[in-house]
Amino acid sequence: MAPSPPDHPHLPPADPAVAAWELLLPAVSAPARARGRSLQAALREAVRSGRLAVGTRMPSSRDLAADLGVSRGLVTEAYEQLTAEGYLRSGRGAGTWVSEAVRAARPRARDLAPRTPGTRASFVPGTPDLSLFPRAAWAAAQREVLADLPHQELGYPDPRGLPRLRTALAELLARRRGVVADPERIVVVSGVTQATALLGFVLHARGVRSVGVEDPGSPQHSELYAAAGVTTVPLPLDDEGLAVGPLRSSGVRAVVTTPAHQYPTGVAYSARRRAELLDWARSVDGLVLEDDYDGDFRYDRAPVGALQGLDPEHVAYTGSVSKSLAPGLRLGWLLVPESLVEEVAARKRTLDLGHPALDQALFARFVERGDYDRQLRRCQRAYRERRDALVGALEDHFPGAEVSGIAAGLHVIATLPERYGPEERFLTDVAAAGVAVRPLADCRHPGAGGETARPPAHDHKDAQDDKGDVRLVLGYAHLSPGRIREGVRMMAEAVTG
Repeated sequence: MAPSPPDHPHLPPADPAVAAWELLLPAVSAPARARGRSLQAALREAVRSGRLAVGTRMPSSRDLAADLGVSRGLVTEAYEQLTAEGYLRSGRGAGTWVSEAVRAARPRARDLAPRTPGTRASFVPGTPDLSLFPRAAWAAAQREVLADLPHQELGYPDPRGLPRLRTALAELLARRRGVVADPERIVVVSGVTQATALLGFVLHARGVRSVGVEDPGSPQHSELYAAAGVTTVPLPLDDEGLAVGPLRSSGVRAVVTTPAHQYPTGVAYSARRRAELLDWARSVDGLVLEDDYDGDFRYDRAPVGALQGLDPEHVAYTGSVSKSLAPGLRLGWLLVPESLVEEVAARKRTLDLGHPALDQALFARFVERGDYDRQLRRCQRAYRERRDALVGALEDHFPGAEVSGIAAGLHVIATLPERYGPEERFLTDVAAAGVAVRPLADCRHPGAGGETARPPAHDHKDAQDDKGDVRLVLGYAHLSPGRIREGVRMMAEAVTG
């Protein structure tokens, strides 16, 4: 005897024949050639979603066909297909039932992209102005690429990247950032994140178990190297960049740096410090990973060239379009010493078989046409104006505030006087007002001890006098000048009443 349908308190009682007719009727309005597939898809979804509960007896094929106004063969074929797939079960003379193998689950697509919900203004750094994305130029390049791209280039690419894009990048990086750019040493990657992970895996395979990182610095580095089995060693900064003494005594043979515009302190490595860092690398046969995440954006002078140009055999250079175009493109580059090319390319192959060929061809055309240079100039103008707006708003609403670091990039370090503290209360008050900010303390390495680092370029008083200062990393690129001024005003009102 066939089992009775189980009790489902969350499903309204209904005659299965009526329920099936209501669920499946829209499917049979499809064109005749697609009607069978539509009927199967609708029936499958009804079972998956729980609308037809486990143990429900289905109407006979004759009855359901009559209700739906279709041929009995169409329903029979649908029953047979779903029985073969396990959604239905049937027995000779016992009818057709919804199978116990199905676990009803209503599909749900969540958006886990980083957001700051509920905020009226967000100064969290790291995001460019996505409204500046050059849609028309990008679409034009895409049309040209789709018209011209040979069929064979849609196959699996060289894991390093399309030769055309690597050649375009070599010319671009040599011209704009002063790197020694051999296309054979460039690997196209899914942003700086993947570049860092690739080097972590390669270093681990070579026996490296620890890498030095700037402290304060990007929290992301520790997570990425940990995933590759490599620990990170926090190394302090001074006014000229990474302090070389602690680096030498740490025993590491690889270090991650942001020499053009250190994140988050905003200092640019001095010429002397750059030379000392390279001397260290040569003395230990080590590797410097240069993260040039926003090196194109300097507002008070021409950008300083990349460190890699001084010693391409001891520096791996990485960058991306995340700050100049959009992070959602997931497109970047890694330029490595000759001794690492094969290992990095092999690891890239095992990870994803290479970056999407169509995206590579499109960006190559975008660079070749000069569109990327135009986009960089456009961003340069916009972000310089926004930095000026933020500095001015801080002066107006937080008298005595100090902004440290060079005029560059997409963020500033702002140190507010003690009267606006303590920092914990400040953060609580501005969050309650709907303003999102990031304290400098969040950029400290989890393994670093001692007091929160002060921006090296900050000319501060005795520690006893300024221990209550509020130190913030404020991003501005994604906000219009008006929104910047409004957000700073909201912060000031939140902490001064």
